[in-house]
Amino acid sequence: MSDQAHERFFIEQVLRVLCQPDGASRDELSQKDGMTGAFVHFMDEMPGGFLIYRASQGEEIIYANRSLLRIFQCETMEEFRAHTGNSFRGLVHPDDLKAVEESIRSQVEASQHDFDYVEYRIRRRDGAIRWIEDYGHFVQTESEGGIFYVFLGDATEKRESLMEEKTRLMNERLERERKLRHLIEEYDKERTLINEEYLRQLEVIEGLSVNYEAICYVDLDRDQVIPYRLSVRTAALFYNKLTDRAYSSYATGYVDMWVHPEDRELVTKATSPEYLKEKLEDCLTFYINYRVLVSGELQYIQLRVVNVSHEEGVCQVVMGYRRVDEEIQQQMEQQSLLAEALAKANLAINSKNTFLSNMSHDMRTPLHAIFGFTSLAKLNLENTAEAADYLDRVETASRQLLDMIDKVLEVSSLDGETAELEETECDLRQTVGDVYSFLEPQAQEKDISFTLNCDSLRHNIVFTDQEKLRQLVMYLANNALTYTNPGGRVSIRVEEGEELSAEYAVYRITVEDTGIGISSEFLDKLFEPFSREKNTTLGGVHGIGLGLTIAKNIVDMMGGVLSVQSAIDKGSTFTAAFRFRVQAWHASARKQAEEGAAFRILLVEDNEINREIEMELLGELGFEIDPAENGMIALEKMRDSDPDYYDVVLMDLQMPVMDGWQASVAIRALPDKAKARVPIIALSANALERDLRKSRECGLDAHLRKPMDLALLLRTMEELTGRTWGPGEI
Repeated sequence: MSDQAHERFFIEQVLRVLCQPDGASRDELSQKDGMTGAFVHFMDEMPGGFLIYRASQGEEIIYANRSLLRIFQCETMEEFRAHTGNSFRGLVHPDDLKAVEESIRSQVEASQHDFDYVEYRIRRRDGAIRWIEDYGHFVQTESEGGIFYVFLGDATEKRESLMEEKTRLMNERLERERKLRHLIEEYDKERTLINEEYLRQLEVIEGLSVNYEAICYVDLDRDQVIPYRLSVRTAALFYNKLTDRAYSSYATGYVDMWVHPEDRELVTKATSPEYLKEKLEDCLTFYINYRVLVSGELQYIQLRVVNVSHEEGVCQVVMGYRRVDEEIQQQMEQQSLLAEALAKANLAINSKNTFLSNMSHDMRTPLHAIFGFTSLAKLNLENTAEAADYLDRVETASRQLLDMIDKVLEVSSLDGETAELEETECDLRQTVGDVYSFLEPQAQEKDISFTLNCDSLRHNIVFTDQEKLRQLVMYLANNALTYTNPGGRVSIRVEEGEELSAEYAVYRITVEDTGIGISSEFLDKLFEPFSREKNTTLGGVHGIGLGLTIAKNIVDMMGGVLSVQSAIDKGSTFTAAFRFRVQAWHASARKQAEEGAAFRILLVEDNEINREIEMELLGELGFEIDPAENGMIALEKMRDSDPDYYDVVLMDLQMPVMDGWQASVAIRALPDKAKARVPIIALSANALERDLRKSRECGLDAHLRKPMDLALLLRTMEELTGRTWGPGEI
């Protein structure tokens, strides 16, 4: 009979005993007389766990001996079956089950004769995790079909011991590697130091042999100097021969013959044997700079001394002489540049300190007014007239604060990027007139006589950057109104001078006032950032000292010249002169609104509060408003609308999904030309030069700043659409 047949016969006998038809329990089987009781008792008392389970899908447990029950902390077979679900799958830890089954399957397929071996975790009845060694074998029986009989042992301590040993060996290996790396690093450091020392010596030798006009070898103990290269100054001391002589007499003769009297003491000390030995005891080389006189000409010389002694102490040195006139001159220039830079830095710091001091007051003043008048308006909500008066004051303070912020952002953009000019057709009369109209209420409020004179213009249409020109006139005129007392005069004159050619002419824009004037001492720094002649607190004039700085930058960018004349208590005159390309004629046509036709605005704004305010203000004026929360929705509305349905689009720029710039590009690309040509006005807090330039590049017709200036918006829409309306008519 073969080994497999013996094994199968044995297992059949075991199963016949365990699967008694009378359903006897384990204890009853072990207490039976004869071979059955003895056999069951033998398996129960085996020192290791023994398990028999079916190989079918359920993997039902047929038998487990008492040793296996003890491993699982179970008292009875019933507890064990309940704990494991009476299956091998319930016995193995869930995280290990898949790997265990695949390993058993592959081992059984590989060999029908050998035990399969696996290790896995189990969870005892008390919750503790233990490691198990599993030696099993598959047998196909006639009575029960395929079954596994398995010998199991608790391998937790063994595994922990192996892990500790593995950890110890790994730590020993890491320690050996660390020591080896340390030895290698120390070796590399030593080798690097040796190489650096060697290279340093080569550099010294090379430097002395190439860059120095005179080189001498000196033996201090023997009081001997040997020349290796002679210069004009050293040749006479060696009689133009490369012969040795006494070092002491050479050093004295060199100082007396060539060195500047003021530097003789320095050179005498630095070249004495005692000083050389002391100085070179702690360093390889040193140098001194001094002056010499050659035919009355002052020259700068550098003497470098190098210790080349082969033994301890300092006994042999090499001396190299070279002219350093250019280096000394560069040092002097560098020192001058550093001093100039320091002065500019201190000036900038003082200017910014002044700016911060002014800002602390000038920004808090309108903020205080905003908070104060807002509180008063809330207290007088029932008194409409008084509440409206307080709100008007809040608006005035808000505009004052916004002006300060705009100027700070403007000067920051001028400093932070290269601004570009965009030359377009510009109507001088209209551009300056728009500024005049905008500032006229301010002049009336202060009881200032405010006039505009453009009578001398022969060619009012020129080619220039219209927005920059508008900003320039705004800053100059606003500055004049700010510093002119009630009852004074401010005038703006636009004059056309001589024609330079058929295409170019000279233009002068003059802003004259009878204000407080500027002292002659302050005129030199009038255009410096943050500069103000009068302190805000003392002068009572609000401002941060940036308006004229920005104006000067604009004039410079446009290639013009800005001049100023002023006297204290008499007033100031600012004149900006430009060379503009002119156009002899200008044709413009305006279409009038059809009688009774509605003016429809597509309002694109993602901020709900801003959208509500803008809809309310424009709706009160009679406009029909169609809102859109982002650029994508606006594009869809434009695409789905009839041609000429919208008269204008008010476009925010910073929005989710699709921003205003992207939406404008998409609208301009619509196949319907009537829709693609709709006027688009940017209405955004993005107000720097780069933002305006990007708006132009993306096809927007105008770029207005937030908060919304309603009067300016109405004028812009009128210019872009050709639609006109009187008071109360839209």
